[in-house]
Amino acid sequence: MIQKTSRTTRCGPTRRTLARGGLGLLALPFIRPARAAEPLRLGVLVDMSSWGRDTGGPASVVAAQMAAEEMGGVVAGLPIEILAGDHRMNPDLGVQISRDWIDNRNVQAIVDVPNSALGLAVSGFCLKRNRLALLSGPGASAITNQACNANTVQFTYDTYALAHVTGAAMVAGGAKTWFFITADYAFGHQLEADATAFIEKAGGKVLGHALHPTGTSDFSSALLAAQVSKADVVAIANAGQDTDNTVKQAAEFGVGQHLNGQRIAALLMFISDVHAVGLKIAQGTMLTTASYWNLNAETRAWSERFFARTHVMPTMEQTGTYGVVLHYLKAVAKVGTDPQAVMAAMREMPINDAFVKNGYLRIDGRVIRDMYLARVKSPEESKEPWDYYEIIRTVKGEDAFRPLAESVCPLVKKT
Repeated sequence: MIQKTSRTTRCGPTRRTLARGGLGLLALPFIRPARAAEPLRLGVLVDMSSWGRDTGGPASVVAAQMAAEEMGGVVAGLPIEILAGDHRMNPDLGVQISRDWIDNRNVQAIVDVPNSALGLAVSGFCLKRNRLALLSGPGASAITNQACNANTVQFTYDTYALAHVTGAAMVAGGAKTWFFITADYAFGHQLEADATAFIEKAGGKVLGHALHPTGTSDFSSALLAAQVSKADVVAIANAGQDTDNTVKQAAEFGVGQHLNGQRIAALLMFISDVHAVGLKIAQGTMLTTASYWNLNAETRAWSERFFARTHVMPTMEQTGTYGVVLHYLKAVAKVGTDPQAVMAAMREMPINDAFVKNGYLRIDGRVIRDMYLARVKSPEESKEPWDYYEIIRTVKGEDAFRPLAESVCPLVKKT
């Protein structure tokens, strides 16, 4: 049996050997071997144990690894090391993992971080420690609005864009009255508030809402209230397993698919959710997404490589993790690892990867990129596995996200 020891063994001749050989220490000084460069460490903080596992989870870690591999596994002379952490949708645990990574593992950036409450906490913690928060998963628009800071990137989507693209398009199409089924936490409240503003601005009206705790399994009372309201649209303002359960039970109640004159708008629905509930149930649902695996030949090729390793097609959270890590590593290659220098380079460089073309990072930390209004296909319309979306409209980033003129981010200088 080989035993490990904490003793450090030095290579090269000892002082006694040198003396016996008649060589003075000044003539042949002891030479320590060169130490290997410490890796550039990034921590991908995701949910691997609960309702967020399929939207990010282990596959987000794979997406980050694919970005590192695209850079050759080394940047600025440093090997790239990707760490994975499971926050289990528990903000306290997520902050604890982040603190350990930064204080004890010298992690330079925390990546992905689904869950808006945790995203806000990690953003603030990274600012205090002068590390970077490279966020793909959390959607609260407050992250790059009133809570913005100089060390945070919100790369993929936010509640403003989701609500704007879906809400404005459906009101313009004649859906004037809305009823919300909303998760009772920061993300759900923000999503409903943002959507309400756009609905009312476009001439629509919100008739009411039903709040639910995250992780609930019974949406019957909320769906009955939605039916009684006779709203044109039942808007689902939740995420993950909550979205899956709401859509499934809506079909049981005859809500959506025009069965009772009502339509379903899922304000945050991932392709993994559609896969989980099936096209028969999800068909006709309107949603907004930041990416789609089969948008063009380049997105398809990347997604097929991703599928070979994960056995799923990527969600927008996972493609966002890939994109934000790749953009960060390109900046490190240009200016080194200093966080503020990297942020400056990320703002100066256009964002181009398999899913984003000519995107850019604003002073508030918001990445401006195209968004897509989509309709979930029927089983008859789907031509191959994972062929789930009909892209109805491409919305330019400048039209999808909050304009700086409306921002209250303290980094934005008002003129």
